[in-house]
Amino acid sequence: MTDNTRLTKGLFVTATDTGVGKTYLTALVARCLTQDDVRVGAYKPVCTGAEISPEGSVYWADVKTLVEAIGGDFDPMRVCPQRLRAPLAPPMAARLERVPLDFAGMREGAVWWQGRVDVLLVEGVGGLLCPLTEDKTIADLAGALGYPLLVVARAGLGTINHTLLTVEAARQRGLQVAGVILNDTEPLERAPRTGENAAEIARRANVPVLGVVRYGSQHAEHEKGQLGAADWMKLMGAREVAQQ
Repeated sequence: MTDNTRLTKGLFVTATDTGVGKTYLTALVARCLTQDDVRVGAYKPVCTGAEISPEGSVYWADVKTLVEAIGGDFDPMRVCPQRLRAPLAPPMAARLERVPLDFAGMREGAVWWQGRVDVLLVEGVGGLLCPLTEDKTIADLAGALGYPLLVVARAGLGTINHTLLTVEAARQRGLQVAGVILNDTEPLERAPRTGENAAEIARRANVPVLGVVRYGSQHAEHEKGQLGAADWMKLMGAREVAQQ
């Protein structure tokens, strides 16, 4: 069942695991679109794992990265309305801080961007089945928003299994997988030979691998070239927010 609230075009960025570069890739896609004069929004409904600055203030690096990637013009609380200090899955961190997690509010946070940007990039927490609230997962939020998934996976050894499992879990839940991006999480000289992973994933999962981002890339134009010829606007579509 759906209500009549339609969202702007967008993608839901998820991953095969935590620490594979979701925020980095979300920011990269945002910068690439911005360079093409697209108004981009970034939304991460909840962020865990705070850091302490040299001055002693608490901050969340992921939020800072996303705010900067879309130009710094939006209130960081709209980019990420709920931040938790412990580096744990959201419901576990929320229990420690004794704060509630509102699934409906997370959906509403995405609706706020309607009319303010051309496209919205939503970034999840951890992998696709990471707990989001006491009874919901990241997959549930992706389903509620209806956005196609962009799956970020490690480029190294083991990624074929992890990626195929993630794609299979998504499809079992009726989620559309727009594509996969492989991200080097360690220097190439330390990584085993995995150059054929992209083709193998594309063949076995029947999903496009949109690019392979190499470790240590710093310049957005160089990074953009590593994303291949992905037509980001074509991969996105207007969606209705599911009423649950």
